[in-house]
Amino acid sequence: MTSMNAMASGPAKADLRHADGSAVRVLVVDDEETLAELMSMALRMEGWEIRSAGNGTEAVRTARDFRPDAVVLDVMLPDLSGLEVLARLRAEAPHLPVLFLTARDAVEDRIAGLTAGGDDYVTKPFSLEEVVLRLRALLRRSHVVAAREGSLLVVGELTLDEDSREVHRGSGPISLTATEFELLRFLMRNPKRVLSKAQILDRVWSYDFGGQANIVELYISYLRKKIDAGREPMIHTMRGAGYVLKPAT
Repeated sequence: MTSMNAMASGPAKADLRHADGSAVRVLVVDDEETLAELMSMALRMEGWEIRSAGNGTEAVRTARDFRPDAVVLDVMLPDLSGLEVLARLRAEAPHLPVLFLTARDAVEDRIAGLTAGGDDYVTKPFSLEEVVLRLRALLRRSHVVAAREGSLLVVGELTLDEDSREVHRGSGPISLTATEFELLRFLMRNPKRVLSKAQILDRVWSYDFGGQANIVELYISYLRKKIDAGREPMIHTMRGAGYVLKPAT
């Protein structure tokens, strides 16, 4: 099995992430504590948030709280079978990607796992690189995360370059302050999704303003004057829910 030294040559990567920029969440389920720790370390080096469980009951309980984007699941667990854990996880999250870990000679386990709805499997002993690659493929196919392949965000005729920090609507450049830019970037990473004031405060300002939540309203108004003035609006208020950015109709 791959040593951690072989994988520790570079900084954490985060080119797979949620559309809002938050980290991918992966649940590792294996009763071999050392193996679970090695896998968790390898996955954290991808820039992902990891939790682990040593048995099926703990896995189901942790998944309810953690809401993982993918699960690495050993078929052989001390209490529940991996197939039973899969069924319980899928009952609450029908499209949750699951990567099974199986013994090399347990062909029937692999067939049963895939038939039951597992997305892929690796056989023990395996390399940590293989687990990472299989998970990355599952996450890409799930469309839960976005791969960073460039710095340009595009919603309708609105474009934002995260590297150059240039913003255009159509052919016209738009000048934004640093805070306006971060607010627009968050909105553009979540097109057609209603974002609450609390979500915006947490992601753009990184902490809770308490009674000053109206700062979100203030900066939304600033953005509207620059993005929507004299044009079909793209920034919309959803009364009682928050704000949404979508292409002009």
